[in-house]
Amino acid sequence: CTKKIEVKKKEKKGEKREADLGYKSVLHLISPFLISHHRNLDFKSRNSQLSDSFLPTEVSNYTAMDLNLDAPHSMGTTIIGVTYNGGVVLGADSRTSTGMYVANRASDKITQLTDNVYVCRSGSAADSQVVSDYVRYFLHQHTIQLGQPATVKVSANLIRMLAYNNKNMLQTGLIVGGWDKYEGGKIYGIPLGGTVVEQPFAIGGSGSSYLYGFFDQAWKENMTKEEAEQLVVKAVSLAIARDGASGGVVRTVIINEEGVTRNFYPGDKLQLWHEELEPQNSLLDILNAAGPEPMAI
Repeated sequence: CTKKIEVKKKEKKGEKREADLGYKSVLHLISPFLISHHRNLDFKSRNSQLSDSFLPTEVSNYTAMDLNLDAPHSMGTTIIGVTYNGGVVLGADSRTSTGMYVANRASDKITQLTDNVYVCRSGSAADSQVVSDYVRYFLHQHTIQLGQPATVKVSANLIRMLAYNNKNMLQTGLIVGGWDKYEGGKIYGIPLGGTVVEQPFAIGGSGSSYLYGFFDQAWKENMTKEEAEQLVVKAVSLAIARDGASGGVVRTVIINEEGVTRNFYPGDKLQLWHEELEPQNSLLDILNAAGPEPMAI
């Protein structure tokens, strides 16, 4: 029995050593680009060390209960990627928050990785930005070595590798979308933990919980470019109306064989869904309405 226990301990040590070596190999890949006093991807510690001087002076009037000054920037967020007949449409809101404080009302959550691939970012702003920066650099190297642009699948799998090997430290969910000459328009969802899933449409962020049923009903195959963008803008504005962590403006990126088109929809131009619903569902309407008829037995 003692020998069996010793063998099992050795096997566990061997497995741990292999896992450590796999983790170190990822760190070795990106170590030349880390800040000198951060020799690992401890993003949580870095977030907590952000200086209060980066916050506006008005914040000093808040009490500790009103605002946590040490809270990392979080993008709350609604991010969406949709395929259509010929390419993809990516969309996102623009609100970035620090605890209860809106740190940025017009942030850009759709980041370029290559000429033909973009990524929508949600979760910790610092985590998603640094992952995007690393991936952009590696894809640039990849393009130089091969002499041709990286595919959407390669871009998504590179993000997956970084997200999975640092899953205990990263707090970010991503949607990768783009077009390449081999597979056309593709959307990949990469949630917390580093799973990568190819999907006809993907939604993420805090506002996504309000949109699953809407997309089940509204999405359809072989949409036109105009239909796909209209669907994305409508979905983001619906999430903004219900989700307190989503807000600001709506940005969209259309990627197809012809190139990339960016569009911007100001907040005052979006449809205010609550104004449409309130006249029919106000408390006075409910009180004045006739009672429901009983079901026949």
